[in-house]
Amino acid sequence: MQLHLYEFDLPMRHVFTISRGSVVVQKTLIVDLEENGLHGYGEATANPYYGATIENMAAALAGVRADIERWSPGDPAQFWDALHPALREHPFAHCALDQAAHDLWGKKAAAPVYRLWGLNLDHLPPSNYTIGIDSIEKMVAKLQEFPGWPVYKIKLGTEHDLEIVRQLRRHTDAVFRVDANCGWTADETIRNAAVLRELNVEFIEQPLPAEALDQMPRVRAESLLPIIADESCGVPEDVARCHGCFHGVNIKLVKCGGLTPARRMIAQARQLGLKVMVGCMTESTVGISAIAQLLPQLDYVDMDGAVLLAQDIATGATVQRGVCQYPPQDGNGVQLTAKPLRTLA
Repeated sequence: MQLHLYEFDLPMRHVFTISRGSVVVQKTLIVDLEENGLHGYGEATANPYYGATIENMAAALAGVRADIERWSPGDPAQFWDALHPALREHPFAHCALDQAAHDLWGKKAAAPVYRLWGLNLDHLPPSNYTIGIDSIEKMVAKLQEFPGWPVYKIKLGTEHDLEIVRQLRRHTDAVFRVDANCGWTADETIRNAAVLRELNVEFIEQPLPAEALDQMPRVRAESLLPIIADESCGVPEDVARCHGCFHGVNIKLVKCGGLTPARRMIAQARQLGLKVMVGCMTESTVGISAIAQLLPQLDYVDMDGAVLLAQDIATGATVQRGVCQYPPQDGNGVQLTAKPLRTLA
């Protein structure tokens, strides 16, 4: 087994803005696990909000290189558990490694990962297409650039949030989801929910800051729309804390540490009666193809990351007008198609 680490730049199709900042070029780390000519690929994007940089992710993985390269690819969950004590403080890095382990596992077994888990593709939720914060005119243009999607996710957290949704509603009958990314207050959320329900909004994602969890039982009780946790639900221990505060949870692979903990969070959420969503962090097709393996287990999904890019770096699962198209390759189905900005190890 050999560990390779690559850095890529992912240029965005448009400046991608949420309530706490903008991205023009998304930096990402690709893990490549190579054994006997087979390659398993995984990904984690850099994210300043969560303190994840290319350098600290690469350093964390380099620190356990010997343990990684001793692994004889078997059950990726056992591999994840073995390395969790060393990578506990580096979930983004662990995510990229775990995705690569699953991809290699499936390629060695000559089957897609979802099939090795005993899943089928009979019932798959559609993905939304995300419209980042911009002028209303540009947000309308972004919607019109990708017509025909069944669901659009609208980033909010401005002084004109309701007007944004009203104007976008004039141009499509599709379902809307809104994501305030911690940009609202409790009272604002409750007021906005009444208006947004009339505009065919399906749910509100993370309206309050994560540290305002004590206010969420009231918001959940008084909101006329379901409330989905994102920043409030990062790791498996958070799922139980979200019970009674949210109607569902949005699980991000990079935040929890990969496919292995994500599956455990899904199971726990189901036991608690919470709806389950998996979201992306503007990953390339490498990360999106990992999310695709979980799709049969989900109520909602946001896996449009590669669609938001001006240039991709891999082939694998794709999303066309909200519908996931699975590749014929095994594992997560990933093949790199671009040269890295630099090789880190």
